[in-house]
Amino acid sequence: MSTHTDTAESFAHFGPATLDLTQPVEDLTADLLNIFSVSGSETRLADTVEAALKTCEGLEATRDGDAIIARTNLGRAERIVLAGHLDTVPLPATEGSAGTVPATWVKEDGERLLYGRGAVDMKGGVAVQLALAASLENPRYDITYVFYDHEEVASELSGLARLMRNHRQLLTDAAFAVLLEPTDGTIEGGCNGTIRFWIRTAGLAAHSGRSWKGVNAIHKMADVLGRLAAYQPATYEVEGLAYREGLNAVQISGGVAGNVIPDQAGVHINYRFAPNKTLDEAVAHLHQVFEGYQLDFVDLSSAARPGLDAPMSRSLIESVGQEPKPKYGWTDVARFSDIGIPAVNFGPGDALLAHTDNEHVKASEVRACYLALQKWLSA
Repeated sequence: MSTHTDTAESFAHFGPATLDLTQPVEDLTADLLNIFSVSGSETRLADTVEAALKTCEGLEATRDGDAIIARTNLGRAERIVLAGHLDTVPLPATEGSAGTVPATWVKEDGERLLYGRGAVDMKGGVAVQLALAASLENPRYDITYVFYDHEEVASELSGLARLMRNHRQLLTDAAFAVLLEPTDGTIEGGCNGTIRFWIRTAGLAAHSGRSWKGVNAIHKMADVLGRLAAYQPATYEVEGLAYREGLNAVQISGGVAGNVIPDQAGVHINYRFAPNKTLDEAVAHLHQVFEGYQLDFVDLSSAARPGLDAPMSRSLIESVGQEPKPKYGWTDVARFSDIGIPAVNFGPGDALLAHTDNEHVKASEVRACYLALQKWLSA
């Protein structure tokens, strides 16, 4: 099986050297797919995107590592952000999988389907951003286009978080943001927050033939698992959208051998919480549920309110023509919310196909997203 490095080297020079931003947006999506951009290997794609943006009249571009901010300065009364990430999860290991580079077009029932890693998550959205940057001549708002690296990996590596630390002044003057994550053709407001933590129990090791000499740490985990099994997750309505919560064990560990009473055990728990709670309130709730246990937190990510009460959101809903839905998973709209910018998710493709070996997007979905945003942004 090829390593990540081997794969990156194999496709180092595959794909176009330049991007034609005037071609149909679905074909631009295919060109983006054909440039290898697994997390940690975004440089060539970032170089190509930056070069393409520099051909767009009236844009001022700022590069930070493999992330780019490009801004119009038209003197409009308000500014919006269009954001998307450049990286993908690794290519499938299976030879001949539909998810490999190069991108593949398939025609089915008169519809063109584009297969390839990132077709849904989220080269279609990035293509829409680039096509708008090249085609909008008189937008009603000033626009900040954000392209960033390292979204599909650990939060501390996030290119968007780095941009917010290093170039905050280029982002915080916006009144609204759209993250072009796949939403299957509708707007998904805000997002649930996510917290991950471990609860660990300690016992006393002993030979299982003399188990009464020990204390079984796995057995001591029964109370924690019981609380999880009995927990009834709530649904909360926020700005007219119903957000379902979830509290689940996602990993469990313990034991060293078949004849040893385990002296250590741990359960890894994930809490998805609605945007009616702050991060501190969500943490306080967990301490209440697991009173008496130490919680070892490994990820704490805020929820984001839907942003549907923003005037710009209402006009975007009219342009899209579909009722908004809640976003149950966590996305980077939460980072915008944290700096005071209302944000929604809206992008082409079915999110359930993201990261699969069958990942694909319809050409019509990419075009529809482009046309809806073009309509919304045109003066």
